[in-house]
Amino acid sequence: MNMPAKVSARGPLVAIGGAEDKSEEADILSRVLRWSGLNAPVVGVITTASAIPDEVFASYRETFAALGASEVLDIRVRDRADAANATFVDMIGRADVIFISGGDQMRLTNVFGGSAALNKIRTRHAQGAVVAGTSAGAACQSQTMVYGGSPDDSLRKGAVKMTAGFGFVNGVIIDTHFLQRGRFSRLMEVGATNPEYLGVGLGEDAAVLFEGDVLRAIGPGHVILVDSSTITGSNVFDLEDGEAVAVHNVTMHALISGYGYNLRERRVLGPGELGKMSLEHSDAHT
Repeated sequence: MNMPAKVSARGPLVAIGGAEDKSEEADILSRVLRWSGLNAPVVGVITTASAIPDEVFASYRETFAALGASEVLDIRVRDRADAANATFVDMIGRADVIFISGGDQMRLTNVFGGSAALNKIRTRHAQGAVVAGTSAGAACQSQTMVYGGSPDDSLRKGAVKMTAGFGFVNGVIIDTHFLQRGRFSRLMEVGATNPEYLGVGLGEDAAVLFEGDVLRAIGPGHVILVDSSTITGSNVFDLEDGEAVAVHNVTMHALISGYGYNLRERRVLGPGELGKMSLEHSDAHT
């Protein structure tokens, strides 16, 4: 029986594949702000995953200010003491949009796991705030998270490293920079060992909006879905770690902006059907 993917909170959840446009066009980031429902939202930027937080924050501060944010908060959580600090927790509580930058997703889960800061993010999301992340900030959103695995030879037992993520959405595994770094074999190996998970491979300057049972592709890049729920066979259980995996009848879809996917029914939604569906926080057509 398939595990239905489901967002565990009421606010929009946006996962971005990385290297998103930060120019005046900034299609994805402008949508992130618009989905707050406010003319001038407060944006909180979390740069925990990054090794160069000053540069990363400065870039996003300039972009979000140009797109109409009333304030861009530097939520500079660098260690577990910071994640318990009332000042940073209060900043998260003020944010209408919580944006998690790229870098190292293991650093994110290590610093935020079980913390007051993560609890506040979940609370704000449940209250309707937008939670968005790019690269590592996208990969960490699922219940189970990919944190490593060679892009060119990961279709081997145990080659892909997984651990617990933040659990904003379950039933999916998110991988980023997907086309540019050739990560197809990573989600193939994930699917062979965990067929209940839908693999969501995000290309650069591509994103998905999770809302209820619907995933919507946005941005100019590609979203690749790897559905292993109907595989008819694999040798993975007979193998030792490092041995090559065989898997049969994996289904893949390539989505672009305007297309979506029903996570419960496991089927692609074309622009016509998607456009007719009501969407509380987004445009009718994405």
